[in-house]
Amino acid sequence: MENILLIAVLGILGLLVILFFVFVPVGLWVSSLAANVKISIFNMIGMKLRRVKPAKIVMPLIKARKAGLNLGVNQLEAHYLAGGNVDNVVNALIASERAGIELKFEKAAAIDLAGRNVLEAVKMSVNPKVIETSNVSAVAKDGIELLVKARVTVRADLERLVGGAGEATILARIGEGIVTTVGSAISHKEVLENPDDISKRVLKKGLDSGTAFEILSIDIADIDVGRNIGAQLQSLQAEADKNIAQAKAEERRAMAVAREQEMRAYVVEAEAEVPKAMAYALREGKLGVMDYYELQNLKADTAMRETIGNDGQEKVILDK
Repeated sequence: MENILLIAVLGILGLLVILFFVFVPVGLWVSSLAANVKISIFNMIGMKLRRVKPAKIVMPLIKARKAGLNLGVNQLEAHYLAGGNVDNVVNALIASERAGIELKFEKAAAIDLAGRNVLEAVKMSVNPKVIETSNVSAVAKDGIELLVKARVTVRADLERLVGGAGEATILARIGEGIVTTVGSAISHKEVLENPDDISKRVLKKGLDSGTAFEILSIDIADIDVGRNIGAQLQSLQAEADKNIAQAKAEERRAMAVAREQEMRAYVVEAEAEVPKAMAYALREGKLGVMDYYELQNLKADTAMRETIGNDGQEKVILDK
């Protein structure tokens, strides 16, 4: 009986020991002590209870202490609970400290929580980034299209990363500046001869205001001659003018046909009055019977001559 009780006690003690080592990160606590980072075991247990992974806090803290940064456990834990990337922030602080760039933890944490990669921003502050625009279509005053491609060297501005516009805004403004500069040129040849004029004019516009970057330089990588937009527009205008003229001519022709038909109606109406007038003249004695028959013979003779003339024309056409 005593043996069974002893085994039960030992089993409970073993289970408690296993649960202790599973729930309490003893190994992580020992690592922090070895790195001279003072974090109590109860603090780590509290992290577990707050659903914070102790390794996500302790390891970056050890890294920061070794780099000479004075960061506290509460700072890192608060940033973790806010949804931030603690390791990335610590790496950014170390990189900025090595590069001689002043960057406080609160600023780095704000940049990280804003959705930007703070470590990438610090690297870009040290090593500027080159972004390339796509072909920007611009038309000079002589109607020739130019396809311009530019390379923009930018440096991240840590003070404007929170709330500042991104690369898409920079590229859009560069494209606008290229279109404006080329469009103000009298001839496309001027742009081809002096492509650096585009860079100078665009840089003067201060296109990096309100963005998270500082534009260091704008270099024209390539300029290709595109379509003759002016000639195409003139051709389209000429085609439109021709269609308008044809429509007006068709309108005049339709009016002429309508007028002709109206006049023919007047003639038919007048011819309808001829028999009435002849009948009236016969009744009144103003036209004799012989005169009437002579008029009929004249009409028959005229009809016969017209028939003979039409037959002759048909024969000539057939002979040909």
